[in-house]
Amino acid sequence: MREAYIVDAVRTPFGKQGGSFRDTHPQDLAAMPLRMLEERNGFEGSEDIEDVIYGCVTPTDEQANNIARLAPMVAGWGDDVPGVQLDRMCGSGQQAVNFAAAQIQSGAHDVVIGGGIEHMSRVPMGSAGSSITDTYFEEFEELTTQGEGAERIAEQWGFTRDDVDSIAVDSQDRWAEAAEAGKYDSHVEPVEIELDDETVTVEEDEHPRPGTDEGTLAGLPLVFREEGDGVIHAGNSSGIVDGSSALLLASGDAVEEHDWEPMARIVDTHVVGVDPLTMLTGPIPATNELLEQNDMTVDDIDKFEVNEAFASVITAWLEETGADWERTNVWGGAIAHGHPLGATGAALMSKLAYQLEADDDQYGLCTMCIGFGQGIATIIERV
Repeated sequence: MREAYIVDAVRTPFGKQGGSFRDTHPQDLAAMPLRMLEERNGFEGSEDIEDVIYGCVTPTDEQANNIARLAPMVAGWGDDVPGVQLDRMCGSGQQAVNFAAAQIQSGAHDVVIGGGIEHMSRVPMGSAGSSITDTYFEEFEELTTQGEGAERIAEQWGFTRDDVDSIAVDSQDRWAEAAEAGKYDSHVEPVEIELDDETVTVEEDEHPRPGTDEGTLAGLPLVFREEGDGVIHAGNSSGIVDGSSALLLASGDAVEEHDWEPMARIVDTHVVGVDPLTMLTGPIPATNELLEQNDMTVDDIDKFEVNEAFASVITAWLEETGADWERTNVWGGAIAHGHPLGATGAALMSKLAYQLEADDDQYGLCTMCIGFGQGIATIIERV
C-alpha cells in the first residue's frame, strides 16, 4: 500500500456565534482554506487537485447542494475539480482526511484535499431536522442528547464538577499560552471579510476566554440537568463557532513531483460504534483498538488530540486509556477555541501535525467522540 502524506494544513480563525463571520456565506468560508493551501504550496487548484472531500454536519439551507463541490468553484478553481460532502457528525472533518488518505493509499488519486466546514451561526446545529422513526425505538428504548450523554459519562465514572471544570480551565490556559507563543500562527491564517459593509480582518479565534478560572466556572448554571443533579455547563463544553479547515494530502510520487516537504504520514485509521445512549465514549475503544492493531501503546504516542466536546469525555478517555494529560490537547481544545462541527476534525489533525513538528516528536493520535455512539481515531507520524 502506498503512503499518504500530509503536505500542509491550514484553517480559518474560528468566529464566535454571531461574530465576525455572521455576514460571510458558508460557501465563501469553505473556500478560504483552499485558497490558502494553493497560495502556500504553489499548486494550481484547477490542474493539480483531484478531489475535495469536506465534512459538513448540517448540509441544508446555505450549506446544501454539496458544499464540497461548490467550495473549489468559489475558490476560483473552475469546474474541473470535483468535491464530495460527508457527514459522520462531529467526526466528519477527521473522516474527510481519513478518506482522502485512503484514496491516495489505494492508488486511486495522488493529490486530494480533506477538510470541513460548519457555519453554525447561519446554519444552526439541528436545523436539518430529525430522521428518527418508530423503528429506532424498537431497538433502543430512548433517545438522548449529547449533553445528557456527557452527564451519564460523568455519573458512570464518578466525576465531580471540580474534575471536569479543571479540564476546562486547562483548555483555556493552554490555548492562551499557545496563542501568545505564536503556536497557531503557522496554520491559522487571517482572513479578510465584509462585515457590516466594511472590510475587516479576522486574525484569531474569537471564542476563547483567557483567564477563566474555577471560580468563574463555579457560578455557571447547568445546561442539561437541574442544579445539583449534574456537572455539564457552557464553560466545560465545546463552543458553538463558525470555521473551515483543510489539509493537502499527497502520494510519495506527487510529493516528489511537486518538490513538497511533507509534515507527516498517515499511519492508520479506525472507527467504532458504541452505546448510542451515553453516546460519547467512542474515543476510548477507537484509541485502544487502533493502538492494538499497530502493536503500539499509549506510551508510544508523543501527542494526543482528543476533541473536547464535553470535559467529561476527556476525563473518561484519560482514565480508560491511561494516556497522560500533559501530552493531550497541549495547545488547548474545543472548550477554548470552539467546535465547528464539520471542520473540527480537520482542525485537530492540523494542530496535531504542527505539534509534532514544533516539539520534534514522532507519533500523534487524534480521536473524536461522535453523536449516536461512534468514535474515530487516526495515528500520524512526523516525517
